[in-house]
Amino acid sequence: MKMASSLFIPILVLVVIIYGVYKKINVYDSFIDGAKEGVPMVSSMFFSLLAMIFGVNIFLKSGVINYFFDFLKPFLMLVHIPAEVLPVAIMRPLSGSFGLALLNDLYKLYGPDSFISVLASVIQGSSDTTIYVITLYFGTIGIKKIKYALWVGLLTDLFMVITALIIVPLFF
Repeated sequence: MKMASSLFIPILVLVVIIYGVYKKINVYDSFIDGAKEGVPMVSSMFFSLLAMIFGVNIFLKSGVINYFFDFLKPFLMLVHIPAEVLPVAIMRPLSGSFGLALLNDLYKLYGPDSFISVLASVIQGSSDTTIYVITLYFGTIGIKKIKYALWVGLLTDLFMVITALIIVPLFF
């Protein structure tokens, strides 16, 4: 399986080259033209991505998130929601990679078949990286009025967390 996965991309490139030769297209020149068109797009995405990464790192490194989690723990215990899934639910809209890292930590700590891990997996899988998407894609194409898209995205993420909190206990 490892060999098949390592050969997939070279085989795909070979198929594209063979198809280009069959259609009498200069594949190399087409690739260079496409790369030239992509450079302005990448440069416009860079600053939006840099700003988002900078903001997320400030938020995480300041320790504010730990105080926020500590503040919410008594309420979560009151309504019987495991506090361990809260970081996944909050960080998923900011960063998919960080959400996956938190999910991996839960797997290591509680095991992949535990209630907490299953609940966090459903939250991770059913929500989106809303702030990342809005920052990167809206910033790239120059959309400045993001208020309603942001609210709809975050409310959808919240709805999915609430839905996971209702449905997962029914099946676990």
